[in-house]
Amino acid sequence: MLRGRSLSVTSLGGLPRWEAGLPVENLLLFEVSWEVTNKVGGIYTVIQTKAKTTADEWGDNYFLIGPYFEHNMKTQVEQCEPVNDAVRRAMDTMNKHGCQVRFGRWLIEGSPYVVLFDIGYSAWNLDKWKGDLWEACSVGIPYHDQEANDMLIFGSLTAWFLKEVTDHADGRHVIVQFHEWQAGIGLILSRARKLPIATVFTTHATLLGRYLCAANIDFYNHLDKFNIDKEAGERQIYHRYCMERASVHCAHVFTTVSEITAIEAEHMLKRKPDVVTPNGLNVKKFSAVHEFQNLHAMYKARIQEFVRGHFYGHLDFDLEKTLFLFIAGRYEFSNKGADIFLESLSRLNFLLRMHKSDVTVVVFFIMPAKTNNFNVETLKGQAVRKQLWDTAHSVKEKFGKKLYDALLRGEIPDMNNILDRDDMTIMKRAIFSTQRQSLPPVTTHNMIDDSTDPILSTIRRIGLFNSRTDRVKLILHPEFLSSTSPLLPMDYEEFVRGCHLGVFPSYYEPWGYTPGIYIVDRRFCSPDDSCNQLTQFLYGFCKQSRRQRIIQRNRTERLSDLLDWRYLGRYYQHARHLTLSRAFPEKFHMEPTSPPTTEGFKYPRPPSVPPSPSGSQGSSPQSSDAEDDDEDERYDEEEEAERDRLNIKSPFSLSHVLAGRRSSTENTRIEFRPGPTG
Repeated sequence: MLRGRSLSVTSLGGLPRWEAGLPVENLLLFEVSWEVTNKVGGIYTVIQTKAKTTADEWGDNYFLIGPYFEHNMKTQVEQCEPVNDAVRRAMDTMNKHGCQVRFGRWLIEGSPYVVLFDIGYSAWNLDKWKGDLWEACSVGIPYHDQEANDMLIFGSLTAWFLKEVTDHADGRHVIVQFHEWQAGIGLILSRARKLPIATVFTTHATLLGRYLCAANIDFYNHLDKFNIDKEAGERQIYHRYCMERASVHCAHVFTTVSEITAIEAEHMLKRKPDVVTPNGLNVKKFSAVHEFQNLHAMYKARIQEFVRGHFYGHLDFDLEKTLFLFIAGRYEFSNKGADIFLESLSRLNFLLRMHKSDVTVVVFFIMPAKTNNFNVETLKGQAVRKQLWDTAHSVKEKFGKKLYDALLRGEIPDMNNILDRDDMTIMKRAIFSTQRQSLPPVTTHNMIDDSTDPILSTIRRIGLFNSRTDRVKLILHPEFLSSTSPLLPMDYEEFVRGCHLGVFPSYYEPWGYTPGIYIVDRRFCSPDDSCNQLTQFLYGFCKQSRRQRIIQRNRTERLSDLLDWRYLGRYYQHARHLTLSRAFPEKFHMEPTSPPTTEGFKYPRPPSVPPSPSGSQGSSPQSSDAEDDDEDERYDEEEEAERDRLNIKSPFSLSHVLAGRRSSTENTRIEFRPGPTG
C-alpha cells in the first residue's frame, strides 16, 4: 500500500493546490454506509469498486463503517485486530458499555478495514437515542417504522464511535463521508455534539424523488412546483425526509453523483451540492484483446448451460444465434424502467416473428423481491440437464472404449453394433425425461405476491410466456446473483461479461452504473414514442452480425478508461480537500479554484464502425458468411484502436473530457450498458 502521500500537491487535472496541509498519515478517513458488506442496491457497488483506489491512497488510515449481519461477516469479512490505536480504544470502550463492535478486512479488492455495529445487540438503547435525536433536530421517528428505527441505532452507534476516535486521535484530523439518509443520523448527532470532524454527505438519489417518480409523476419537468412537505407527508415518509434534509444541511460539504441529481437535490433538499462526484468503475485492463474475449466466451457458456436446463423440452432454438440481455437493480418497476422495457420486448418479439428472424433473445430480470425459495420446475430443469449430461458422458465413455479396442485390433468397428440395446434404452429414457407438459417458467422462484407482482402482471398482459413461437424469452431472477447459488452460480460481474447487452431504461436514474451507448428520450417524448425508440434500438442490435458486435465490444473496452475510479476519484478527493478547509479553516486553506465539474460531461465518440445499430445492420436480419468476410476486409482492429486513441484524450486533463456545455437534464434518458458481445 502507498502510505504518507502528502496533500500538499500541485494542481493536477482540475484538483486544487494546497498552500499548507498535512500528509495522509496524519489524517483518518471514514466512510459510513448501510451497504458496507451489505448488498442492498447500487451504493454497495460504488463503495466496493472505489475501495481499492482509496485504500491505495490512504493505506491503513482508511476505514469503512457499516452494520453487522452474521451471514455477511462469515462470507465477506476476515476478522482481525485493529492496528490503529484510536480505533482500537474506541471499540474497547463501546464493547465495555454493552455494544458489540466487530472489526476486520473486507474481502474485496483493496481489502479495506471495516468497522461493523451489531444493531440488534444495542436495540435496548432505542428510546434514549430517540430522545437524543429529538433534542438535536426535533425529528421524531414512529415506532412502527422498523427501518428508520434501525437507522437511528446505526447512526447513534456511529456518532458514539466517532467521539471515542476523536478523543484518542492524538492530533490526527478526521474526515467522515456519510452515504445516503440511512447514515445521516450519525452526521446529525456528530455535528450537534460538536465533534472535531470534517463531514461530507453524499446523496445518490433523493428519498422523495424516488417516491414521486414511482407514482408516474412528470418529475423532472415539475421540480420547482412540488410542495415538498405535503408530498412527503402524504407518503408517510416525512420523518425520513427530515432526517435526510437535516443531514444535508449539517454537512460541511454536500455532494451528489450527477448534475441532474444536483438540480433535483437543490429543489427537494434546499441546498445546492458543493461537488458532483460521479460514480466510477474499477476497470480491469487486459494485456491482449483475446483475454476478455475468452472471458466472455467462458461466462456465456455458463449462461447457455443454465438456459439449456431452464428451457428443457422447448430447446428448439439455436443457442449460437441467441442473444442474452439483462436488466438489474432495485425492484422499482417504473423508476428502473422495467415497465417500458417489457413493452418494448413485446414489440421486439412481434418484429422478429414478422421478419422470420432466426435470432432468439433471452432476457434476464435480476431484481430482488420477496420469494419462497426456488420453484420446483426451475430446479427440475437443471436436474434434467445434469442427468442428460451424465447419460451422454456415460455412453461416450462406453462408445470410446469399444472404438479404442476395435482400432487396436486393426478393425473398423460396425457402427450399427457399437451401441447395444441397453445403450439405446438409456438414451430413449433420457429423451423421454425431457418431455414437459408446461411452458418453461418465466420466474426462477416462488413469488410471495405472484398475483400482484408488477413484472409478472405485465408479462401476463403482453403474453410473453416463453412459448415455442416467441422469439423473445423472459426469465425473472428475483434475487441478486451469487457464485454460491445452486441455480445460476455466477457473480454479477461474471454474468455481465457473459451477456451481450445490458438494458437500463430508467426514468429515475441519478447516475448509478448505467453510462450508455444508446440513449432514448424519456423526458420530452411520450411513453409510446420512447418505447418505439427503444424497440428500434433492440431490433437493430438483433440484426447485427457477430463481427459487428465484436467491433462494438472492443470499442467499449477501450472507452472504459473514462469511467475508471483512478480518474473519477478526483472528485471525491476535491470534496475531502474542501471539507477539511471548512471544518478546520485555521489549519487548512484552499486557494480559490474552480472545482472539478461534470457539467456537460460527454464521452467522445470515435468515428468508427458501426456508430449505431441502424448504421451497422445488414439489409436482412441475418448476415451471410460472405458479408462477414467482406467486413473483415474493410475493418482493421489496430486502425480502429488508433482512431480511438486520437479521439480519447488523456483522462488526466479534465478539459479534454468536459468539452462543451449543455443542460445536464438532457441526460435523463433510457441508458444501455453493453455487455461483452460475440
